[in-house]
Amino acid sequence: MTSTDWIHYIQDAYSTEPEHPWADKPEFSVFRHASNKKWFALFMTVKASLLGLPGAEEVPVLNLKADPRLIGPQREKPGFFPAYHMNKEHWITAALDGSAPEDEIKILLAMSYDLTAMTRAFRKNTILP
Repeated sequence: MTSTDWIHYIQDAYSTEPEHPWADKPEFSVFRHASNKKWFALFMTVKASLLGLPGAEEVPVLNLKADPRLIGPQREKPGFFPAYHMNKEHWITAALDGSAPEDEIKILLAMSYDLTAMTRAFRKNTILP
């Protein structure tokens, strides 16, 4: 999927429109819940070197919230990195250049949506498998 395809997928799957909160980075898109305004995805492009990759080309990425217990193992897989410019314990970066499997990104996207929809009290009292 192209970057545009991913943006359209998020719009369609989660009934939300991208917001562009940074005037100097209008191509960056934030996706948030209408009900609580929490972010569940951040689309941006970053230099490959900022992800620890060789080269200076721009790589499209999605930052997604995830269960901290899953982030470490997920980062061992191709196309996944410590969250760029976010809390690395609770967020993960997925490259949208084809190196990360689309089905895994979609699973993480759904997880991010669910995690950010929950209230703090609900999360505290819920045991994740």
